[in-house]
Amino acid sequence: MDDSRVLLAGSRLPAHEVERLLRAVTGASRTALLGGMAVGRDQKVRFRRLAVRRLAGEPLQYLEGTAAFGPIEVRVDPRVLIPRPETEQLWDLAMGMLPAGPCTVVDLGTGSGCLALAVKHRRPDVRVVAADISAAVLEVACLNARRLGLEVDLCHGDGLAALDPALRGRVEMILTNPPYIAESEWEDLPSEVRDHEPRSALVMGDGLDMYRRLAAEAAHWLSPDGVLAAEIGAAQGEAVVSIFAQAGWESEISQDLSGRDRFLTARPG
Repeated sequence: MDDSRVLLAGSRLPAHEVERLLRAVTGASRTALLGGMAVGRDQKVRFRRLAVRRLAGEPLQYLEGTAAFGPIEVRVDPRVLIPRPETEQLWDLAMGMLPAGPCTVVDLGTGSGCLALAVKHRRPDVRVVAADISAAVLEVACLNARRLGLEVDLCHGDGLAALDPALRGRVEMILTNPPYIAESEWEDLPSEVRDHEPRSALVMGDGLDMYRRLAAEAAHWLSPDGVLAAEIGAAQGEAVVSIFAQAGWESEISQDLSGRDRFLTARPG
């Protein structure tokens, strides 16, 4: 057996990444690893294989199999996007807009289920509906819901068409982080994203297609005081506001922690 400190010192990866991979392999705490603990042969082999994959550019969260999001931790694999800090900020923004008391929230394009499950975790009284066009993606969201012991309604289908028609006019919030990267921008993305994360969750048309669909369709699903909250690309604020204005919505754009346009909130006019 090797001492964990030998493995921590002997990798070409940044120290914090080595720690995270060793924790994923051993299940040990950071304190135990830094203090020096025995690492078995099988664990060492697994660690070194993961380190090789990480050095080749595979995202750390896929290697760990988990990602933190707000108050929860979700399983992630290459079927779903790795949750970003900006999406966590969208969740925080949404929580501040939810009405008191029972209501219905739809998470459109749920992926790992991070948004839907974080809402349900914080507000158990809310009915949360999580929809996605991919059955494989919904398997991940279902797994996360079971692991966390949170009850959400999972719906398979294309956009709002996935929802039960009985929800028309009864949804207090539609929450979404849609594909907003243009096809023409795909090759310019970092290889860590382009080579490993699901293209369908990132890219659609000119990057504005889903906002056009939402502007045309979402009002029919919202309650009289309902709101749509969506993540957008940093250069899309003006275009997205224009799309929604043409469809009769009142909307505004807010910024992420870096000061970039990142979130749309919109209500039917």
